[in-house]
Amino acid sequence: MKNIGEYDYVIIGAGSAGCVVANRLSADPKIRVLLVEAGPPDRNLWLKVPIGYAKTISNPSLSWNYQTAPEPELNDRSIIWPRGKVLGGSSSVNGLIYTRGQAEDYNHWRQIGNSGWDYDSVLPYFRRSERQIRGADEWHGDKGPLAVSDLEPNTLGDSFIEAAQQAGLPINQDFNGATQEGAGYFQVTTRKGVRCSAAQAFLKPIRHRKNLKILTRYLVTRLIITERRVTGVTLRDKTGENFSVSAKHEVILSAGSINSPQILELSGIGSGDRLRQVGVDVVHDLPGVGHNLQDHFQVRSIFRCRKPITLNDDLMNPLRLIRAGINYVFRRSGPMTFSAGSAGCFAKVHPSSKTPDTQIHFITFSTDRPGEGLHKFSAFTSSTCYLRPESRGEVHITSSDPSVPPRIQANYLTATRDQEMAVRGLRLSRRVIAQPAMTQFFQSEERPGSALNSDEELLEFARETGGTIFHPVGTCKMGPASDVNAVVDSELRVRGIDSLRVIDASIMPTLISANTNAPVIMIGEKGADFILSS
Repeated sequence: MKNIGEYDYVIIGAGSAGCVVANRLSADPKIRVLLVEAGPPDRNLWLKVPIGYAKTISNPSLSWNYQTAPEPELNDRSIIWPRGKVLGGSSSVNGLIYTRGQAEDYNHWRQIGNSGWDYDSVLPYFRRSERQIRGADEWHGDKGPLAVSDLEPNTLGDSFIEAAQQAGLPINQDFNGATQEGAGYFQVTTRKGVRCSAAQAFLKPIRHRKNLKILTRYLVTRLIITERRVTGVTLRDKTGENFSVSAKHEVILSAGSINSPQILELSGIGSGDRLRQVGVDVVHDLPGVGHNLQDHFQVRSIFRCRKPITLNDDLMNPLRLIRAGINYVFRRSGPMTFSAGSAGCFAKVHPSSKTPDTQIHFITFSTDRPGEGLHKFSAFTSSTCYLRPESRGEVHITSSDPSVPPRIQANYLTATRDQEMAVRGLRLSRRVIAQPAMTQFFQSEERPGSALNSDEELLEFARETGGTIFHPVGTCKMGPASDVNAVVDSELRVRGIDSLRVIDASIMPTLISANTNAPVIMIGEKGADFILSS
């Protein structure tokens, strides 16, 4: 097997965290960095257009397009899980929303034994990465690489926010500020109407660095481990030829919540019994690898609109479609700049909740499934998710062949609380849309439909139609030595293996109460500091 060189650090995965780590490590010209990405460069034009995620999120050339095993509580449906397979990872194909979660989320991480991960400790890293269009303040930075911008207001979004206020929620102009609760417009990772992925923010400005090498279309097949120390990785290019590369100091796994545990298990790190069953030699018995999988489960209510002012209408009308294209090309405005939810809210819908437990993404279009075509009628969507799911799943290899996808079992709705909250979320959507501010637009409830009213009927609707909102985390859990299921310590070092860290969404011990892209970038920032200070 040909060795293609030695680097100080080898980073596996050019996603939201990997791009950050590559940027921060290579800032020192004495540090040689290799960044390996299984997907292609981010040259597809639709990766730059915000609304283009509808075309890219399930594109097989840009997405892993995973699928869960049949989910027992979803009537044995398998759920499609698109994950970015391109420079920028999922930040290149996601819905662009920039939310961080609640201070209580990170304080909880500290309380369960992860020193240095409380909110006051992570806030500086959020601020470091951010280029906030509104300027710097106590919560935001304006000097970082990641552009965070305001969405263009729209008639339906304005009305949704007013309706949420009429339903008892406060107006909130900054979900990432002093408090999360309330209704308002989301901010998004765009710069002047163009997507600002992790690749665009953290890689594009520094690709000229001579000490940074970026390999695309190379699949990492396993880690090279000698006496419990990682010394390099093996790679496979698109022709099927195998190579090796050496790491002088560390290998950093930033392959995400699916691929990071997969690579660990392929390399002999995981449950010994499980690995032996699939023909992998056990290097280190680490039972927590692949467990603790969590995801936000979304249930979408679709409402027919009285007026032709939705994105469905824009795309059905050739003249309006042309106008939208012209507005985007010349003004970087209009429907082409829309994200996966323009307005939204965070609300407390369970009597015992002290902080918001449910999020609504209000979307000015409707579809059967994200990534598919829009409906041929005028409609908008209210998508709800329970922010702190109790259900836990797992990701494991079924073969020693790295080209075979791992088995994903999300176990959605296996916890009774998650079932209850799915129903409460649907009722919250109905309550907001029923307010006077929305009555001029509301024509009828297409789904679940006004005939479904009991908790049992609404739960069955959730089982039949609900699915991922693309926030999988937790499969390489961070935790103290006393936690037998912890895969990494509080400095993200893999327990029992030298010169190996995991820096991505998989280290989250519990899912944060918001969209996950901004927190993963924060994890990349903090992880890079751990490396540089070691």
